[in-house]
Amino acid sequence: MSTHVDNAVQFADLSATTLLRFATAGSVDDGKSTLVGRLLHDSKSVLTDQLEAVEAASAKRGQDAPDLALLTDGLRAEREQGITIDVAYRYFATPRRRFILADTPGHVQYTRNMVTGASTADLALVLVDARNGVVEQTRRHAAVAALLRVPHVVLAVNKMDLVGYEETVFAAIAEEFTTYAAELGVPEITAIPISALAGDNVVEPSAHMDWYGGPTVLEHLETVPVSHDLTGCHARLPVQYVIRPQTAEHPDYRGYAGQIAAGTFRVGESVTVLPSGRISTISGIDLLGESVDVAWTPQSVTLLLDDDVDISRGDLIVPSGDAPATTQDVEATVCHVADQPLAVGHRVLLKHGTRTVKAIVKDIPSRLTLDDLSLHPHPGQLVANDIGRVKIRTAEPLPLDSYADSRRTGAFILIDPADGTTLTAGMVGESFASPEPVKADVDYDGWDF
Repeated sequence: MSTHVDNAVQFADLSATTLLRFATAGSVDDGKSTLVGRLLHDSKSVLTDQLEAVEAASAKRGQDAPDLALLTDGLRAEREQGITIDVAYRYFATPRRRFILADTPGHVQYTRNMVTGASTADLALVLVDARNGVVEQTRRHAAVAALLRVPHVVLAVNKMDLVGYEETVFAAIAEEFTTYAAELGVPEITAIPISALAGDNVVEPSAHMDWYGGPTVLEHLETVPVSHDLTGCHARLPVQYVIRPQTAEHPDYRGYAGQIAAGTFRVGESVTVLPSGRISTISGIDLLGESVDVAWTPQSVTLLLDDDVDISRGDLIVPSGDAPATTQDVEATVCHVADQPLAVGHRVLLKHGTRTVKAIVKDIPSRLTLDDLSLHPHPGQLVANDIGRVKIRTAEPLPLDSYADSRRTGAFILIDPADGTTLTAGMVGESFASPEPVKADVDYDGWDF
């Protein structure tokens, strides 16, 4: 297939380019899908047949110009209603960088999808309608980005064409959002005035806003500094599978396979297996069928140890000198994503890495109020899209890192044990929602671990 224009990126050597994962967020009708479509179209990342299908669908609706939102809104219900329902992932590239884009829904009931899209993002692109300014959903998305510790946030003030490209409108919105996000601890905020429909400041600079001297959206995406080097972080290998072939060729082979979540492992290094605390030494590392001396994140490897240690799926292998503490008492900030509330006393399953254990919600010390960032003490429960603090007691000790230290090994989810529904996304340790003093323990009908 060919692109609708010659695409130099198609022939570019992308091996040396960096990768940026970013997520879009915003309220309903702020123009997220149109922005993404414009980004894909103007960066020459749309195939001819895709563009023809969009043009045909737009003409069928009686529209004069192609509706670029249809490039991302692929579900039938999304096209019929003109809204985004599910996270739409798109992959594209320019000569300067490769991109993985998650276009997330704007409806409040789909905030859980934004949590999914932003959980691995290096940058969150938050849209607001220039006519409406910062609204509650904007604050919620800023809070989620801060909670997930997304290092870069872009405020795209869209539909500037509908407010006469007025600088004062943009400045007021940018100031309000920047002040709010800074209070949440967002480390870097960049505001850009755009019109996704007209293409102003998306890929090409706008001819209507000479008062703006900053980058376009694509220029900022191409140049924002990102680092995926986790080799210097705390080394962690969640065990996914124990390999024990017991064949004539490998009668005594016992390997512990998994993807390195962070850091580096070396042959000869002393390691500790958690939660048991057993210590051994790495005698070998198998990578893609070959023996290597060193392996690092995100490689999938098999570790061989000097000793026959009792290790199973869910255990965590770490350097002996850099082991996290194990605990049955988990304090974390969470975003509740299920329709049914999460209440004090609920029995849940907690999934951390490859390990799943029984747990009880012992307390909900506070819930975040998005309007003024105040904390409502001891709400008793969290409902869908609430952000708050929880205290959880697990049936077995877990080796937990702080989410501030590791976005991978400091995260967990709570699961409904009855049907497997994901209830809550949790981040271990402190966040902008500081914990309140917890209440006295209560009797939980035999689940008092």
